[in-house]
Amino acid sequence: MAGPLAGVKVLDLSRLLPGPYCSLMLADLGADVLKIEAPQVGDYMRWWGPRVKKQGAFFLGSS
Repeated sequence: MAGPLAGVKVLDLSRLLPGPYCSLMLADLGADVLKIEAPQVGDYMRWWGPRVKKQGAFFLGSS
């Protein structure tokens, strides 16, 4: 079942938690989200604790 935002494309350039969380909600509604991260480092939320299997819990919760 397609969501109400099916066919919408979103470019996520955010770095703080509210941005990726908003992108997650848009994706849940059917948008196609492309997240751009810093080269060689990625999203810094990946490394911010607490960690679960070497990745940050906040990153895992918003991806």
